[in-house]
Amino acid sequence: PDWIFDFMPSRGGYFIGNVSPARMDFRWFCLGNFIAILSSLTTGEQAEAILDLVEERWEEFIGEMPMKVCYPAMENQEWQIVTGCDPKNTRWSYHNGGSWPVLLWLLVAVSVKLGRPHIARRAVEVMEKRLVKDEFPEYYDGKAGRYVGKQARKFQTWSVAGYLVAKMLLDDPSNLRAVSLADDCHIRSAPVLKRSNSFP
Repeated sequence: PDWIFDFMPSRGGYFIGNVSPARMDFRWFCLGNFIAILSSLTTGEQAEAILDLVEERWEEFIGEMPMKVCYPAMENQEWQIVTGCDPKNTRWSYHNGGSWPVLLWLLVAVSVKLGRPHIARRAVEVMEKRLVKDEFPEYYDGKAGRYVGKQARKFQTWSVAGYLVAKMLLDDPSNLRAVSLADDCHIRSAPVLKRSNSFP
């Protein structure tokens, strides 16, 4: 898509979504990219590139409230076709480019895993300016995550939990073992199962 030429910085990268064999979704998806890092499905170089992209595109992904679920938002005909004109998923809202406080813990976990906690601390500072004052809403609207979501419920347990897990990971990085798989090179290889071993 045309937007990607201006979006991609000279440093960084990410995994795109494979919607079907013939259709790729070039948008950034927080969950897929961060879970790939925490699950050690990325190489070290790929993991660093994903975090580099977050740093380079801070205003787009973090803005005034971490963290964008996806970027960019779908608009016009694409929004109509994909969401069925769902008014909750208008551009920069809810699952269409909304900012979700619960996703902070994933950013912090990835930052800690890659030895770049300064990124995590910066995101936590952004969140701490507003989350309590805004009464822990479910999500935020707007390109920069400036507004409490138009249908967001307040005092959401997962918004509180995302913040608390992020703080625990920063306070004691050894807590990362609870949410991150070790790299394959550190895991003793198990015997390879062959069909004959698993089926009579």
